[in-house]
Amino acid sequence: MNGEGGQFCDTNILVYAYDRSAGAKRDVARRLAKSLWEKGEGVVSVQVLQELFVTLTKKVSLPVPVVQAREIVSDLLSWRVAEPTGEDIIEAIDMSARWRISFWDAMILAAARKTGASVVWSEDLKDGESYEGVVVRNPFS
Repeated sequence: MNGEGGQFCDTNILVYAYDRSAGAKRDVARRLAKSLWEKGEGVVSVQVLQELFVTLTKKVSLPVPVVQAREIVSDLLSWRVAEPTGEDIIEAIDMSARWRISFWDAMILAAARKTGASVVWSEDLKDGESYEGVVVRNPFS
């Protein structure tokens, strides 16, 4: 790890925070995002920002207008943003094979490791599982 710490937020958590149709999950995700903002501990990756934009504008039941989604992504640029390199892709391929997880989940873990994040907030990976020092937490568990 060569980063500075913090807590990595997977796309699904941020989608819930901004999805007006997400119900109780929206409240939980908003509280988590607000806490990460206030503590200055929020970490995302380019992948998360891309997925967030597409999901909010195209895939949720109440799509967010492009202008608003752009603003959300722009605001999240104030968090630490992991930018993948070719080496990160190779690391994710290896992680995917080693842990039998999807390549995209492995990219999230590789980005978290790169930034030195101690936690990945996600509902896609097993809550409490540790991946080489990065612990997955599901805020809805």
